Order: sequence, then structure tokens, then C-alpha cells
Amino acid sequence: MRVTVLAEAGFRRLLIGQTVSNLGDTALYLSLGIWAKDLTGSNSAAGAIFLTLTLPVLFAPAAGSVVDRVRRRRLLVVTNVLTGGVVLGLLAVDSVRQLWILYAVTFCYGASALFVGAARSALVKELVPDEKLAAANAALQAASQGVRVLSPLAGAGIYAAVGGKALAAFVAILFALAAVILGGIRVTETPPDERESFRREFLAGFKHIRAVPLLARVTAAGAGAWAVLGFFETVIFAVIDAGLHRPPSFFGVITSIQGGGAILGGLVAGRLCARLGEDGLVAFALVSFGVGNLALAFPVMPVVVVASVLNGAAMVWFVVGFSTAMQAHTPVRVQGRVNAASNMVILIPNTASIALGAVLITAVDYRVLLAATAAVTLGCAVALWRGAGKPVSGRAGRRQAWRRRPRSASPAR
Repeated sequence: MRVTVLAEAGFRRLLIGQTVSNLGDTALYLSLGIWAKDLTGSNSAAGAIFLTLTLPVLFAPAAGSVVDRVRRRRLLVVTNVLTGGVVLGLLAVDSVRQLWILYAVTFCYGASALFVGAARSALVKELVPDEKLAAANAALQAASQGVRVLSPLAGAGIYAAVGGKALAAFVAILFALAAVILGGIRVTETPPDERESFRREFLAGFKHIRAVPLLARVTAAGAGAWAVLGFFETVIFAVIDAGLHRPPSFFGVITSIQGGGAILGGLVAGRLCARLGEDGLVAFALVSFGVGNLALAFPVMPVVVVASVLNGAAMVWFVVGFSTAMQAHTPVRVQGRVNAASNMVILIPNTASIALGAVLITAVDYRVLLAATAAVTLGCAVALWRGAGKPVSGRAGRRQAWRRRPRSASPAR
């Protein structure tokens, strides 16, 4: 009988705890923008909420260094507890004079995601055998995307019905519950390396990625693709308005369709990764993004629906392939720094492309932007696919291999 990743008791608890945490996370972040808009009447104030959410990525390497210096299970617990406490600060917001509290909470929210993402990635490698990493990442992504289909709308509904303070209290309770669930994980964690200089620790993640050719390839391809995929955040509204002649609120429908595609993608991501390899799955995801974005240039509802499903699935395939590559080819002791470094390399170009897309859409036809996005994404996919099957580690990569400890017995459950 085939044994799935859900047979791993520690991973099951991690999956449940992370799903509860994601429920709180996604229920609140959209409502923070609505709250800022209600207080000020300004679209800019609302948009600044989402910019503030991304700013902590600039400190990702430092966060990764912290993750590699502590027990990851304990860090997940503490981060959820602290995040819940920070969210309760929203109870003090009564007028525009407390707008700064919204931004402070949002910044802390974004910072907590850095620690949670890096710690979770490292803990998965401790809880799951290497051959099940792709399945574990696929399960986490399927659960996460499933939550994202309805949770933001539910959060906005609670905000509209009973107000932001009640929503904040509800979300704080969810973070506390997640902390309790995650605290019950039984795992024997690999002790950290001896402390190095700040500069060496800060750069360790980038150096490891560069030293392992497979990781360098997927990171370069991902960074190149996400440097244009951010256009989608603005272009999709032009697709809805100028293409489909629907109101902006139809964006919620598109988001739900993408969420459905993400869930479907998560169901097959593990098998695709086993068949294509981590770099092959990332390349396949980029091809899917390219095809999906190109299809959006044809404003016919069935085509847009299929393209949205494909884009949702592509997101999961990219994350699963990328995350599995980083986990499988990185020693446990530097998992946090490598996760943080890789995310920083991807997210900074993506954030810049979101801003650039907002400027270009005023002067360039949305179909041209979609075609350009597809061309760059497909080009990155081709470059990565041509390198698929090459050695995982070159001479530089082998210098890192001494750090990898052989897996002996399964961690205590």
C-alpha cells in the first residue's frame, strides 16, 4: 500500500497548524486596506498598506540568519503568539489619528511572514524524508490556496458586519490556536552550526544558492520571470474592464477561479515534481504562466476562465518546484538563510514590476503587456529547461556537501 506524506504525524500537525495560521493571515490582510480606505477616503492610503506589507522582504537575509540560530518549531510558536499580540493593537484604532497603527501592524505582519516561511521550510525538511518533500510542499500549497479562495472574502465580510476590532480579535484567536497546534509537533531538530561573523551569516544563503548550479538556475529563471509577472496585478483590471466589460468587483471572481486552479494544481504537483524534477517543474510552471497570460489577451469569458485556472495551477507548481529544490539541495543548518535569500531575489523584482506595471498600463495597451509578460516568462522557461538534467552540484557545490548530514532514523514523533 502506498504511504503518503500525511502518514507523517509531525507533518500532519504542521499542515493543520499552518492552515489555521493562514486562515487568520488571509482573513485580515485584505481588510487592512479596506480599513485604511474607510478612515481616510484615500486609495493611496489603502494601496500603501500592501506596499508596507512587502517592505520587510528587504530584511529577509537577517531573518533567515535568526531562523538558523534557533529551534524552528519554537520559533513558529513564538511568532504566531507575537503576531496575534500585534494584531490586538488594532483594537486601539478609532479614527484617522491612529492610521499609523494600521501601518505598524501591517509591517509586523509582513515581517512575521519572513520568519514563518523560513522556519516552516526548514521544519518540513526535518519532519519529512527527502523523497516526500515535493508531496509535502504540494499539500501545504493546496491547503494554503484553498484557504485563500474564501478567507479574504470572509474577513472582509466580518469587517463589514461587525467592524475591524472584532475581526482583529477573531484573527488573534486563530493565531493563538495555531501556536497551540504547532507546539504539539514532536521533532528532533538538527543543532545549528557555530556562530559566524555577521557578514558571513548574512551572505550564507546567497553563497549557497550560487554554489549549487541547480539552485542558481531556478533562482535566476524565477527572478527573471517574476520581474514581469508583477504586471498581472494591474493588467488583470484592464482585462476585466476593457476586455470583458465587467465591473472591478469581478476581480473577486477571477481570484476564486485562480484559487480553484491552485487547488487542482496542488493535487498533481507532487507527481509532476517526481516526473520532471524540481527544475523541470519550475520550467513547466513558467511555461504555464506564459500560456495563461497570453490567453488573457483574448477577452472571451471561457478563455479567461481557463487562463485563470492555468495561472492558479502554475503558481502552485512554481512554489512546489522552487521550494523542493531549495530544501532538497540545502543542508538543514542553512535552510533559513537560503529560503530568505531566494525569496528576496524573487520578491524584489516582483515588487518592482508591480509598480512598473501600474505606470505602463496608462500608456501601453494591456494586450501588449500580456504579450511581453508571456515572451519573457517563456524565455526564462526555455533557458531553465535547457539546463535541466545538468549536474546538481559543480565543484563549488561539492564544497557545500560536507555540511549535509545523512538522514538516519526518522525524527521522533
